[in-house]
Amino acid sequence: MVITNFLILLLGLVFLVKGSDYFVKSASSIAKKLGISEFIIGLTLVAVGTSIPELASSMAASIQQASGIVIGNVVGSNIANIGLIVGIAAFLSPMKTEVEMLRRDGYIMLFAALLFFAFALNGELSKIEAGLFLLLYIAYTFFLFEETDKHEGKLYFKEFIKYFVKFQYINSARQKINGINNGVSRTNGDSGNKNCQPKNSFSKDILALILSCAAIIIGAKYFVSESIFFAELLGIPDTIIGTTLVAIGTSLPELAVTVSAARQGYGNIALGNIIGSNITNILMILGVSGLLFPIAVAEISLVFTAPVMIFISVVLLIFISTGWEIKRWEGAALMSLYAAFLFVLFRIS
Repeated sequence: MVITNFLILLLGLVFLVKGSDYFVKSASSIAKKLGISEFIIGLTLVAVGTSIPELASSMAASIQQASGIVIGNVVGSNIANIGLIVGIAAFLSPMKTEVEMLRRDGYIMLFAALLFFAFALNGELSKIEAGLFLLLYIAYTFFLFEETDKHEGKLYFKEFIKYFVKFQYINSARQKINGINNGVSRTNGDSGNKNCQPKNSFSKDILALILSCAAIIIGAKYFVSESIFFAELLGIPDTIIGTTLVAIGTSLPELAVTVSAARQGYGNIALGNIIGSNITNILMILGVSGLLFPIAVAEISLVFTAPVMIFISVVLLIFISTGWEIKRWEGAALMSLYAAFLFVLFRIS
């Protein structure tokens, strides 16, 4: 019986991760064939691609009222992304960093972590707070792709807060929507003269999108339900299961992308993926999950896991700024911190 549940758990994880991979590929292909700009593709698909497993599993957990899985997944993934994934990648190959990575994305990542902790102090993430997270994520994505050139040489984080408070992202969204409509109109106008898109290829993309979406939904449902089963079977709080098993399982795409990029010498891309994923985990995933149902925050998250997430984020920012490179020994230090985190987590649970 237990073996069957374990196999279902693994199969759910495979469906979740591989389904996410094919979903991003097929959706990007469809978007290009519809004449949607590379900007919008990057903004809506590629930017959140590696976070789809966390999003799907967190939404499934939220629907099942398993708040511990939701919080544990997000906080645990952020800690694993830095301690385990950046640690392994830097240990294999030192990772070059950039000042913008610290002044813009790094500070926004730390801000998101601190804001989550502040909201969690009353023991619950409300729908209003979740809505604010989602608005911050929308503003961040528009700011990232549109506004950074305008603020070169300035403290990007300060400019981002101004951008958000003044609702400038609403104007940015309107401009992009108008641009898409104009682009689609031109594409439709030319379709009578150039019917060069093979229908078979487009149909395959649609079929792949539908099948991958189904795989994500099925994988998330069974992965979360079996995680809850094992939590109850072993008498472990679902927050712990979310912080370890679910968090590491859904972080596999980040691990693959980051290690591959680091080994090829693209340390800035690898690190950018991790920082962006951590921002997405808090602002988008908690935002969407919290809008479905308010999320209860367990005491262990307040007294241990969330403070560790903030601490390891600060350590990462310090390592980024030391010689603008994350060295091998710093990678080893991050892995040691993650191992210590897991040791203490299981001792106090």
